Amino acid sequence: MTTTTKPATPVTATRGRRPGAGALALRQGRLEITQFLRSRESVVFTMGFPIIMILIFASIFDGTIGGGVKFTQYFITGMIATGLMTVSFQNLGIWIPIERDRGVLKRYRGTPMPKWVWFAGKVIMVVAIGIAETALLLAVAVALFDLDLPGSAAKWFTFGWVSVLGVTACTLCGIAISSLARTARSGSAVVTPVALVLQFISGVFFVFTDLPTWMQQVAAVFPLKWMCQGLRSVFLPESFGAQEPGGSFELGRVAVVLALWCVIGVVLCLTTFRWTTKRDG
Repeated sequence: MTTTTKPATPVTATRGRRPGAGALALRQGRLEITQFLRSRESVVFTMGFPIIMILIFASIFDGTIGGGVKFTQYFITGMIATGLMTVSFQNLGIWIPIERDRGVLKRYRGTPMPKWVWFAGKVIMVVAIGIAETALLLAVAVALFDLDLPGSAAKWFTFGWVSVLGVTACTLCGIAISSLARTARSGSAVVTPVALVLQFISGVFFVFTDLPTWMQQVAAVFPLKWMCQGLRSVFLPESFGAQEPGGSFELGRVAVVLALWCVIGVVLCLTTFRWTTKRDG
């Protein structure tokens, strides 16, 4: 008497496929975006603050600053740069301490999910919100303040690499500075003053060359000044470059400084980032 045995079902047929690296990153990015949109305070501050500032300053200052350039056009370029800094540096610097204090990061660390996926999710959120915010700013500036959009592919390319390098540097620095906050409540106190000071000395609210020399020198150390300068080369006439401190827009130096800050940001993240609070060990 012979017996027949049922062939074993392959393990691969009974187990679901594990999502790939790209799918994991996209899922985490979608989660980060959803969490951001659910926080009304973050949405209003991040998306609404630059537009409100444009409307206020445009109502106060209505003259030209030389070369036929209106102050509103100059100011809008600075607000695009500071908007990108807000969604990356300031947003991450405030929210990561909150997640750390609530134990969210500790739980992430204890899951099988690769640690890099969490960082990838933050980057995807910053990129998505940054694009939406920039598009909204440009729409308002074109509709209300006659901002001329770049008329050549070269200027759009410059706009792209300045934004990418700037957001990358600010994102990495935002992750790094989040470690300075000991509690969730101290995140805003640590990050907001730094962001405000950089905005005032980097040519966002005032014409950069009108600031004291020592302020210009301090601002030149940080990325926001170079983001503003790079964006001015995109939206302002070529002739305005002569009014910059270096006599031109110095796009080569803009690229070098922003790339250097990307490297510095990576080093700072690797050496300072913490998944848990000090009380957790």
